[in-house]
Amino acid sequence: MSGHDSVTLNFYAGEAETYAARGQEASHRRIDSFLKALPAGGSILELGCGGGQDSEAMLARGFDVTPTDGTPEIAREAEKRLGRPVRVLLFDELVAQSAYDGIWANACLLHVPRQDLPRIVRRIHAALKAGGVFYASFKAGEQEGRDSLDRYYNYPSADWLRSAYDPALWESIAIEEEMGGGYDGLPTRWLHATAVRRR
Repeated sequence: MSGHDSVTLNFYAGEAETYAARGQEASHRRIDSFLKALPAGGSILELGCGGGQDSEAMLARGFDVTPTDGTPEIAREAEKRLGRPVRVLLFDELVAQSAYDGIWANACLLHVPRQDLPRIVRRIHAALKAGGVFYASFKAGEQEGRDSLDRYYNYPSADWLRSAYDPALWESIAIEEEMGGGYDGLPTRWLHATAVRRR
């Protein structure tokens, strides 16, 4: 099975302009923490860049950012904001080896079917340089399902999410929980996972 859900991708294709133009701010506090762990001007791959606000913030800080998204329509919207190409990349298409100092995956891997997430995390591990940092955020829950907009979510608990990371591959895995919101406007419990590849 592929590491994506076609119904969810179709939702974002249809909502691309509205989704990208909703005025979402970059996650500056999380971005700052992530960037502090990287070498100055280091290489970053952003997965699921959405409207491009996080890539924009990291580029402004002098980092070498490669923005990507799995939906061509969303990628085109991000290009308008960033003024640079945004590659269309599904998670299963990530084949880079030891290429990036950091990989940023804000609110995108939460759409990967549960059975596929450990495999996608291994692809991300392979794409990182030794000591590289991987950040991802997820909507917390106890079992996979769909939201009111029919988008698929893997809805992990912190324990389940930790099990998706092979401890033999990662030097550290930290998971924080906080309340926030989402595109559906509902209060949301979020998990923020930061992992460091073994050197």
